[in-house]
Amino acid sequence: MRFGVLGTGHWATVTQAAALATHPSATLAGVWGRSADKAEDLGSRYGVPAYTDVDALFKEVDAVAIALPPHVQAPLAVKAAQAGKHLLLDKPLALDPAAADEVVAAADAAGVATVVFFTNRFVPSIEGFLTANAQLGGWYAAHGTMYTSIFQPGNPYAGSVWRKEHGGLWDLGPHALSVILPLLGPVVDLSAAEGPRDTAHLLLRHEGGAASTLSLTLDAAPDATSFGFAYFGEHGATTLPEWDATQVEAFGNAVNALMDAAAGRPHPCDAAFGAQVTRILAAAERARSSSTIVTV
Repeated sequence: MRFGVLGTGHWATVTQAAALATHPSATLAGVWGRSADKAEDLGSRYGVPAYTDVDALFKEVDAVAIALPPHVQAPLAVKAAQAGKHLLLDKPLALDPAAADEVVAAADAAGVATVVFFTNRFVPSIEGFLTANAQLGGWYAAHGTMYTSIFQPGNPYAGSVWRKEHGGLWDLGPHALSVILPLLGPVVDLSAAEGPRDTAHLLLRHEGGAASTLSLTLDAAPDATSFGFAYFGEHGATTLPEWDATQVEAFGNAVNALMDAAAGRPHPCDAAFGAQVTRILAAAERARSSSTIVTV
């Protein structure tokens, strides 16, 4: 499968392009970016053409891997789907549920495969944990904390405008939901509150009565970073395991998943799941601003 990378930032460079350039069953065929100079630099780094016209890139590839801000990603994903290209998308799929639904509709209409790269879901230790415990069932509570500190000198994401504007809710929230929903099920309604250092605190009620809490921030004090998920159920308590893969390896697994989906074996983390996550995050945004319980 021939891939084009849309995006020229840190994630596109060190994860997506790196994984595609070394993948045994995929070919990195070209790159496109909003900055022609950055696209040229990225193309030169991996020895592939850089395109200034995204439609010209579409003509040379079977699929696109997108590493762009969500409000830029969604309309380009629709355009790529309409051109008949399979979609390997980043999270969040969009910042607006309607835009996410447009991606789903375009992919369905074109008959192209979709995978959203919720990173944890392509790490074998974590996906194996979720699969086994979903089959076990009986989970009624979960607590997740994701406190990172990206706005520090030298951090590759410190200059990310959309992350600064939308915070941990939209950047970390998709990661958190991707490891909560498989065990506790869809979210029915939720409430949310703000905390110091742009922390978002969520209380979610799931179908069947389970409940979960999430605390998320990109701007934790440098010495107060934390990551962890705990689950509680009829069979006991457990925690999310540590990674057993690098980010590049995880993205390679997502490439495999997209090729499988194109062959008729869809992955759970498709655009429809990405749209579901977008709806939850949009509801959390409304709940946080209104101090009310919001139905998803």
